Amino acid sequence: MFKGKKILLGISGSIAAYKSVLLVRQIVKGGGEVKVVMTHAAKSFVSPLTLSTLSKNPVQDELFTENTWANHVMLGRWADVMLIAPLSCNTLAKMAGGLCDNLLLATYLSATCPVIVAPAMDDDMWHHPATKRNLSLLQSYGNKVIPAQYGELASGLVGDGRMAEPGEIARFLHDHVFQSGELAGKKVLVTAGPTYEPLDPVRFIGNHSSGKMGVAIAQELVRRGAVVTLVLGPSSVKFDPSGMVVQRVQSAGEMYDACMDAFNGSDVGVMAAAVADYTPVTVEKQKIKKQAATLTLELTRSKDILKALGARKQGNQVLVGFSLETNNEQENALGKLASKNADMIVLNSLQDEGAGFGHDTNKITIFKRGGEVLTYDRKPKEAVAKDIVDQIVKMLYA
Repeated sequence: MFKGKKILLGISGSIAAYKSVLLVRQIVKGGGEVKVVMTHAAKSFVSPLTLSTLSKNPVQDELFTENTWANHVMLGRWADVMLIAPLSCNTLAKMAGGLCDNLLLATYLSATCPVIVAPAMDDDMWHHPATKRNLSLLQSYGNKVIPAQYGELASGLVGDGRMAEPGEIARFLHDHVFQSGELAGKKVLVTAGPTYEPLDPVRFIGNHSSGKMGVAIAQELVRRGAVVTLVLGPSSVKFDPSGMVVQRVQSAGEMYDACMDAFNGSDVGVMAAAVADYTPVTVEKQKIKKQAATLTLELTRSKDILKALGARKQGNQVLVGFSLETNNEQENALGKLASKNADMIVLNSLQDEGAGFGHDTNKITIFKRGGEVLTYDRKPKEAVAKDIVDQIVKMLYA
């Protein structure tokens, strides 16, 4: 997992520092090289001797020792990533404010590599407005935060603020830093969310899509180095847009135009949006008043974005479509794969518990051109996104 990678581990004063011992062990077993920088407070919780033995490198905690000084600049340039775990409330505040009164902070301010932090503190501290502000500042500087978890805390309380487990931190490093290069330079178009087809200034025809699946795919693509254009319908899903261009649209027509513009220069198109199949022929300029007992609407077929992209797809481009079904799932998915000239169709069924619109999980089957069929169990949508992107990578480099 970490073969040939160099990780600079910063440890600040928190009882969660005991987990850093396990983390060092896991990274070294995974083939990585670890150097440790500690604050004075951290030494009260974990022994430098233990860390130096496991990391096979001296542990540094002083800016100055007798007539020598620790070269914090070179430490920050040596590493592929700087990980601060645990990040105490005190060290968080100093990092947010740019203070530099110990070796860990001096190294952080000198680091030219990505910086990832794993906070650890008590529940009330985690939820304090000052802590929230400091975390926001840290993220605005380009640092990534591994969210604190819910669980038993050092105070004896149960709540938020517990540092992520070593295995989860190691996986975060792998997914967010070291796996990020396999799609470097590749341009990917992703659509997500519903479309709203207006009837009048007040009402529209829409669907229940949240946009979670498409956004998760876009974020996974960014993590692997892709240059992503996300065309997002009216969705309230919250996400980090770093590393992608986000185009907000409302209607199927607007999404069609955005996709036609972006696909020509793209290596991959992932059409995860739930686009309306029909749109009103006439949009009233004023609100439709309630009058007769019935109301007849005339609808016309929306432009088929996936089919249009399939018609113009070049041999070096990969096109992925989605198929949300309620019946005849496999038949409909295979029909779409052929008729739209797609390379891959991702099927999910509303018959499956925890799949489809609005859920944080999904259960998919992937149908690929050439006949390969891949079936997956229900997973969080972030994990589903990894499965989908894994198959995109295979198709790109086949």
